[in-house]
Amino acid sequence: MSRMVNQVDHLAKGDASAPGDDVRAGYELPLLLFAGFRTLIDELHAELGRRGHPELRPAHGFAMQAIGIDGASASDLGRRLGISKQAAGKTVDRLVALGYAERAHDPADTRRRIVRLTARGVDALARSAEIFGRLRANWCGELGEGRVRAMEDDLRTVAAPVAYRLDAAGWLGGMN
Repeated sequence: MSRMVNQVDHLAKGDASAPGDDVRAGYELPLLLFAGFRTLIDELHAELGRRGHPELRPAHGFAMQAIGIDGASASDLGRRLGISKQAAGKTVDRLVALGYAERAHDPADTRRRIVRLTARGVDALARSAEIFGRLRANWCGELGEGRVRAMEDDLRTVAAPVAYRLDAAGWLGGMN
């Protein structure tokens, strides 16, 4: 992989390294983590497309995870995804149109509407889990099981417990 270049590398201060040291720019770490994430997600969606789900996009996966097995109201979905209730409603509209979700009355409160996954939505999530397992196995084949486990353990150590959430879209968009 080629080295990433920041447009202001020449402005970096405080580099006390000696010539020839393997000094790595701090901004490369988040970019590499994102590139790894993007690689996995792109490969997932290519495979989902081949397995009957060509219209699914990454945001749909986050939304279906946020809907969960028990369903969710639009307000709950917006909160879980870190987006507005209106944006959540648009996402639900798209999932309903594609056949991955449906709107229904909440059995606990018939005045309240919830969004539930359809059999097609559950199938997409099940296939995603299977594909992620295969993609992880590919990484293990390339890097070694021990290195992948160490990377996962290290990321669990440094990632804030609250960072493991589904609100990536809202976070990237500055909504939360």
